[in-house]
Amino acid sequence: MVVDHRDLNLDMDIFATDPLAGSGLPMWLPAGSVIREELQKLAKELAAADGCLGVFSPVLGKRALYERSGHLSKFSQDMFPAMQMGDDELMLRPANCPHHALIYASAQRSYRELPLRFNELAAMFRAERSGVVSGLSRVRQINLDDTHVFCRPDQVLHEAELGLRAALRAQEILGLPVDYVRLSTRDDSSTWLGTDAQWEHAQENLRAAGQSVLDEHGLKLVEAPGEAAFYGPKFDLQVKDGRDREETIATVQLDFNQPQRFGLTYVGADGSEHRPVMIHRGTVGSMERVTAALLERYAGRLPFWLSPIHITVLPVSPDQDGAARTLADKARHRGLRSQVDHNGSLAARVRNARKTRDHLIAAIGPTEIAHNSVQITDIASGIRTQVTQERLLKLMDDAYRNRTTALNWSL
Repeated sequence: MVVDHRDLNLDMDIFATDPLAGSGLPMWLPAGSVIREELQKLAKELAAADGCLGVFSPVLGKRALYERSGHLSKFSQDMFPAMQMGDDELMLRPANCPHHALIYASAQRSYRELPLRFNELAAMFRAERSGVVSGLSRVRQINLDDTHVFCRPDQVLHEAELGLRAALRAQEILGLPVDYVRLSTRDDSSTWLGTDAQWEHAQENLRAAGQSVLDEHGLKLVEAPGEAAFYGPKFDLQVKDGRDREETIATVQLDFNQPQRFGLTYVGADGSEHRPVMIHRGTVGSMERVTAALLERYAGRLPFWLSPIHITVLPVSPDQDGAARTLADKARHRGLRSQVDHNGSLAARVRNARKTRDHLIAAIGPTEIAHNSVQITDIASGIRTQVTQERLLKLMDDAYRNRTTALNWSL
């Protein structure tokens, strides 16, 4: 039985909501902030490994920006209304790509410097109706790990492979198994932007990239005619939750629309201007949705590296307070998340640590002090054992640095 992330939140204090803040606008509490920071760190590392360049852009843009991008005509019902500021009408952005297109357009580009990959952990906004917002899964501010690639047509195949591999790698690290990858293509209708030749070239490149990458992962590529975005074909990584509901966790999308609308060009080897292809790629995804998915996937007992508290240290009596603090400090010096709990009986403190899903519970009494050890309970692994402090810290450090689900007690 799947436990809803909103119910888990009652025990774990991941996020809070308040009518005064507004529906669909959760506030990340300290435990949730830890999870989000770890996800952001992973997203940044995966982006850097692929040569992405970090950028920052505003969450507001002029109405004219979203008229130019096409978002206003296509998604106006999902956008927040404009705010009058002097002569300008400003709007909360519904997507990050228009600003990234402007960043590309801020300088003349040569074919020799492409591809350019701009990455940003960026906020975007959806005017979701009050009746549909829910916990972290349906929100009005989405914080998205977002990369936009600007490349030549002959680079599309490689960039599609790169983006798909990064997305699959992210899900592998997170432990969110992908059921299949959908290749969303166009149908025979006339609603698609771009030429027939552009679509055929793009779809063939994505098909080839998908087969190449998915064969390595033992996943199937399922084609879905008519499911493409209006501006280009795309990959969707499809997962099923514990309720057997299917959703898209990450995408790689080709876009002919934005480069055309913003007049983006690069100077080719022939000295003339050419139009780049834009690729939207996501790896980790939105911080809100992936956190909700992870909480439900692991019933709150998150992988060690993601746990808000790696270890809770419990002194059996006040005589062990100093030793407990010393162990917690040693863990913190290694970048690990530790705390000491003195409040209440030992049994009550153990129950509280279990309730909040702290990964390890370490008890220190007179025997442990005599042997420089701790009594460890690793609930997720079903292990209760006596271990030296040095070995414990080493195992914790390895699990955190390598982003593993649990400590390797066999070492």
